Amino acid sequence: MNAAPLYLEKEGDLAWLVIDRPDKLGAMSQSMWEALPGIAAEVEADRALKVVVVKGSTEKAFSAGADISEFEALNADSALRDANRAAITNGLRALTRISKPTIAMVRGICIGGGCAIALTCDVRFASPESRLGIPPAKLGLAYTLEDMKQLVDVVGPSHAKSMMFTGRAVPSAEALAIGLVNAVHPLDAIEQETRDFAAQIACNSQFSVRVLKQIIGMISGGADAETEESWQLAMQAYEGEDYREGVAAFLGKRPARFTFS
Repeated sequence: MNAAPLYLEKEGDLAWLVIDRPDKLGAMSQSMWEALPGIAAEVEADRALKVVVVKGSTEKAFSAGADISEFEALNADSALRDANRAAITNGLRALTRISKPTIAMVRGICIGGGCAIALTCDVRFASPESRLGIPPAKLGLAYTLEDMKQLVDVVGPSHAKSMMFTGRAVPSAEALAIGLVNAVHPLDAIEQETRDFAAQIACNSQFSVRVLKQIIGMISGGADAETEESWQLAMQAYEGEDYREGVAAFLGKRPARFTFS
């Protein structure tokens, strides 16, 4: 068992980013936020890894968000507060910028900063008892535009307002209905469903997957017309080994053996 409250566990081409702080329901301390960029860099550097799954270590919680026990000290020192804010921002940015597909496997509560972590992921699965929410209004806080954009991009402004104004935790059925999660799986099946979904991604061309993720990111960032960069990203596929292998496999009626990593 890894003693760190946040660690990476590798299984072949799949990595599990585990939030392991069960006594605090996965609450994120500043040191945990500060560790995220290094973990993201490790994922990027390991060419064997194709998919990353973020999960809590127990069925009770994905993450209860920021560690509120640190708030008193932060409120008393503006420098500490600024450092904490920077750590959270840099941690979330690092997760968002991972080029490989990311999946949030949400069991139990997923609140505040925990929900923000889930929103950095490309896909989110939840179990039926999961609850997801972002409650700054219950604490007299506000989120930055960058923090809010992830939620608005996923559920739209009306549902984002409903969640944020009330601070309520959304049950998994509603989360599915508003697009906050992609699927709801039984608690005893969610890990296998997540593994199976990750395997579907891993058997495809990783060149294609990463370019598609990059272009979708451009669209989410406001691009609504082709640019030279987006065009070149797509066109370079025709010069790649994966494209030649994909066509050969299709014509040969056999599984493709893609080599890009």
